[in-house]
Amino acid sequence: MTRKNYTSLTEFILLGLADTQELQIILFLLFFVIYTLTVLGNVGMILLIRTDSQLHTPMYFFLTNLSFVDVCYSSTITPKMLVDLLSEKKTISFAGCFLQMYFFIALATTECILFGLMAYDRYVAICNPLLYSLIMSRTVCLKMAAGAFTAGLLNSMVNTTYVSSLPFCASNIIHHFFCDGPPLFKLSCSDTLLNESIFSTFAGVNMVGTLLVILISYSYILFSIFRVHSGQGRRKAFSTCASHLTAIILFYATAIYTYLRPSSSYSLNQDEVVSMFYTVVIPMLNPLIYSLRNKEVKKALWNVITRKRILSFL
Repeated sequence: MTRKNYTSLTEFILLGLADTQELQIILFLLFFVIYTLTVLGNVGMILLIRTDSQLHTPMYFFLTNLSFVDVCYSSTITPKMLVDLLSEKKTISFAGCFLQMYFFIALATTECILFGLMAYDRYVAICNPLLYSLIMSRTVCLKMAAGAFTAGLLNSMVNTTYVSSLPFCASNIIHHFFCDGPPLFKLSCSDTLLNESIFSTFAGVNMVGTLLVILISYSYILFSIFRVHSGQGRRKAFSTCASHLTAIILFYATAIYTYLRPSSSYSLNQDEVVSMFYTVVIPMLNPLIYSLRNKEVKKALWNVITRKRILSFL
């Protein structure tokens, strides 16, 4: 059989999350609510930061970028999943599949790097407060954010290119609710060991590299906090970092479980549940985590609500 015959697929079938119509309707309603909250929460966070001058700092600049990535990240996966939950024919074109994969990897990579940049920002703010405005200037922050998005796009281009060039002849049925590397490798009729190794290496370098930056930054932060004699100062430093650490733990725990364990231990059902958590649920949780655990965000939100109440009485 020639390579041309191998790659003659024009579409894939996404099996999705449920087999029965009743469960599909329940899941549709659940994920529709989650997606709506994700968009409203993250767009609301962006607008809140832009309208309140007190939040025009490097930390909230990166949080704005994180919210933007979360909206795009969720929108890459969820709308197609919602359509499939109500459709009998759950197909996606060959080009559409790899376009979805491209944006998914690009945005996931960017999110990892943004988490690392946010940790570095907290390190500079707490450990070098006198040099903070100089080190984290607007120009530097813009370059950092641009670098994060560029790295994400380049990483995704490399990964998507070699996965899409694989010969697919075994089947066109993807045992997943979106196009991702591990389930696509199972459809190839060639030896994918090298491809899987490259895919895992890229994922590992991104996740482990940014996680090291986060761990080193927070190690210095903890040492600095324990040197603070004021109890109030310690509480303020801890509250500043708590929301960031919560978001990091949720994201990295699920992502590392999916991409950095041996392929022989993959379980399609378990992978779907874990993937659903970091692609659908976490983008909704991030704005809640940063707003509920952050006094400055809560204060800015209260100011907006109060301002609206005053204007309504005028």
